Amino acid sequence: MSQGAQRLRCDQTPAWPALRGYFESSGHSFDMRQAFADDSQRFERFSQPAPHVFADLSKNLIDAPAESLLMELAAQCGLEDHRNAMFAGERINNTENRSVMHFLLRKPPSAQYVPSQVAIDKVADLHAEVLSVQEAMLAYAEQMRADDAITDIVNIGIGGSDLGPQMAVLALGEFATTGKRFHFVSNVDGQELASVLARCKPDSTLFLIASKTFTTTETMANAHSARRWFEAAGGTDVARHFAALTTNVAAAHAFGISTTFGFWDWVGGRYSLWSAIGLPLAMAIGASHFRAFLGGAHAMDEHFRLQPLACNLPVRLGLLDIWYRNFHRFGSRSLAPYNSALNRLPAYLQQLEMESNGKRVDAHGDLLPFDTAPVLWGEPGTNGQHAYFQMLHQGSAVVPVEFVAATTAAKSLPGHQQKLLANALAQAQALMRGRADAGGHKDFPGNRPSTFLLLDELTPASLGALLALQEHRVFVSGALWGLNSFDQWGVELGKVLAQDIEQRLATGDVSGLDGSTAGLMKKIRA
Repeated sequence: MSQGAQRLRCDQTPAWPALRGYFESSGHSFDMRQAFADDSQRFERFSQPAPHVFADLSKNLIDAPAESLLMELAAQCGLEDHRNAMFAGERINNTENRSVMHFLLRKPPSAQYVPSQVAIDKVADLHAEVLSVQEAMLAYAEQMRADDAITDIVNIGIGGSDLGPQMAVLALGEFATTGKRFHFVSNVDGQELASVLARCKPDSTLFLIASKTFTTTETMANAHSARRWFEAAGGTDVARHFAALTTNVAAAHAFGISTTFGFWDWVGGRYSLWSAIGLPLAMAIGASHFRAFLGGAHAMDEHFRLQPLACNLPVRLGLLDIWYRNFHRFGSRSLAPYNSALNRLPAYLQQLEMESNGKRVDAHGDLLPFDTAPVLWGEPGTNGQHAYFQMLHQGSAVVPVEFVAATTAAKSLPGHQQKLLANALAQAQALMRGRADAGGHKDFPGNRPSTFLLLDELTPASLGALLALQEHRVFVSGALWGLNSFDQWGVELGKVLAQDIEQRLATGDVSGLDGSTAGLMKKIRA
């Protein structure tokens, strides 16, 4: 299927009404407790290994007939052709006329896969560029790791230039070097930058300015304030203390930066952690661990690319998302990582899924007659149990939960990991079982769905695989919904209006504004 070919949208397939009929006849009343009682092999049928991740899907509101119909839906929508087009470098981001090749950022030098000679030539040339930038970036990371004069590294970015590296540096803290402190500044609220600068000294701080265009409003406001702070404190060597992760080398040089690492227009912000945007992570964990991180993601890429749909974990998760969003009509999904190091994973996955698939028109601009991305939210366990799990167990809305846990911990106090895992398993069990013998306020309806993603241990490789799994899962649901999951036009309007309002706040001009905005501006200026 070429980039310009018309994909069949999910609601245009024969499988769609068949799924609707099956849901109305039995899917809506499915009871997983009865399903376990009737099928001693249910766990084996609805669980599977993938690279570095084991997934238990058995505590979901799905059975073999429903999953079979969903697999038919995927086939009728041309999911495999669309996936293959991505891996071949075709321009599947049709609204921006771009390829989507973040997978190339984690492809090792020896890997060979593309279905045509044209694609071989194109991808091979780009891969050589990727490896060249990657080697230069990792060499710089090792240089800074060995530089004892640099004690603080401040990453200034926003969106994918902040969420990814911040999440990963925290997640892999057990593998981080000693003697370096990592800070992440994204908000244009000056309090955030000021609080970081208060803990740093100019002569021992390295600033990483992460902006593809070197024009992002929030990032550049923070970058200029950081440079003013640096110079006001007597700093003169901007070139040593500032580096840029950008494609706009000229603008970085005008800023005073000589060390730059670029990436490509086929790298979306929410997929950029694997590129030079991952420099803070490479500085934290070192080149060898960073390559292991890429290797785990590549292993999941190969799983997604090669495995049949029926045993392809990203496909099974993406189809489950379709089943829940469009048939059960669940409006949100809660992520519960039972690992404190993954405390920024929910925020990272919010951007990945909601920016990719939070759209009301398909790739051709046609209004969709069904819902797309759910709201994704969550907090690490066991904290969440004492916050919002009340609603998960007894609230009026059913919210599927996705547990993420690791069998072992590199460093933990005696008995703690066992207690942590016991809580995760118990919460998933309680959501399914419920309780109907206590009466009134103490009753739990049960039959509430959850997925359990289990890592052997949280390592660079397993984190890479977990993130790639989520990327491909979002690709699957977006493909069936007929979306372009790789643009984000919804973030543009607010940016444009903010520029106008900023000028008006300076002048007090409220002409032509709506009453609310004008009233708030007057209140602010009073």
